[in-house]
Amino acid sequence: MIGFLQQLVLGVLLGSLYGLAAAGLSLVFGVLRVLNVAHGELIMLGGYAAFALVAILGLDPFLALLLIIPLGGALGALLYGGLFRFIVRHGEETRIKNSLLVGFGLALTLQALAVRLFTADERSITTAYRGRSLALGGVVFPLGRLLNFVVALALIALLHQFLQRARWGQAIRATAEDWEAASLLGIDVRRAYTLAFAIGTALAGTAGTLISLGYSISPSIGLEWTLKALIVIVLAGLGSAFGTFAGGIVLGCAEAVSAVVFGGAYREVVGLLLFFCVLVARPQGLFGRS
Repeated sequence: MIGFLQQLVLGVLLGSLYGLAAAGLSLVFGVLRVLNVAHGELIMLGGYAAFALVAILGLDPFLALLLIIPLGGALGALLYGGLFRFIVRHGEETRIKNSLLVGFGLALTLQALAVRLFTADERSITTAYRGRSLALGGVVFPLGRLLNFVVALALIALLHQFLQRARWGQAIRATAEDWEAASLLGIDVRRAYTLAFAIGTALAGTAGTLISLGYSISPSIGLEWTLKALIVIVLAGLGSAFGTFAGGIVLGCAEAVSAVVFGGAYREVVGLLLFFCVLVARPQGLFGRS
């Protein structure tokens, strides 16, 4: 039983990273109706940015977030202005098709850039508290991953409050519901799109930073994390930041339980089976609206 609870705790902690990684992609898709398949590469860049700041400036990784978040937002605004703003001029079906093409090209470019700058070797961040842990009733909570969970949950809560209460957060929600009606009401739709993409990219960079604290990063991890984010979005559905976070935890726990019951080789298969079952039985997701 202790071993099962230990795996479940690790699943929750890993699932929080899944939820944070998916939150940015969910926001971009929900508002712009474009599918940025280079989202995982943006996560990868966030991890490398944290590695560089720690190695060059000696910053603590969590302090490095104070630079990575605004830099990620600025990169997102540039990517939207330079690439994706031309896509949103078309209908929804054409948006998705064109965004796939642009996203694949962007993913390949970012991968090549990462190899050029950091080589293809795996990198990770080592901190003084990485090996420390807290024990409760025989269950061990790794301190680094526990801090990741707290930061991820805090950012999801901030995103929720921003979307619910801030003026531009409400403008983003209105644009997601009906951009034509939002435009008629005086909302600058282009600015709402830019802000949504910037926030999504900043969340991706943050997720990459937290991932680099507990796992290795390399130029090839982008596809894996894009798929994880897509699975979480299908599990959770659109419309709720906390729902996306919960969907990530559901996926993390499912993988952890499957590793105990069936062995570690089947954890990815169980995640895909869960994805398929939810897609068939409840297309709007576990926490999404019909």
